[in-house]
Amino acid sequence: MSQQKLSVIGQVCPFPLIEAKEAMNGLNSGDELVIDFDCTQATESIPEWTAAEGHTVTNYEQIDDATWTITIRKK
Repeated sequence: MSQQKLSVIGQVCPFPLIEAKEAMNGLNSGDELVIDFDCTQATESIPEWTAAEGHTVTNYEQIDDATWTITIRKK
């Protein structure tokens, strides 16, 4: 299992989700993608997409007032 980091700080929706989808395409099953983002809409869109695709959220936390990190394990 490997882990890839993706920072989309400063990007507005839907670009954090678009970049997350592209990054996940390059991962193998069981690999994790750690996404740091500050788009409030992505707090819903990324977890919803993750569940719809069958991936697993292994960590999701708010770093400060307007920054979050989410770790997704590819199915």
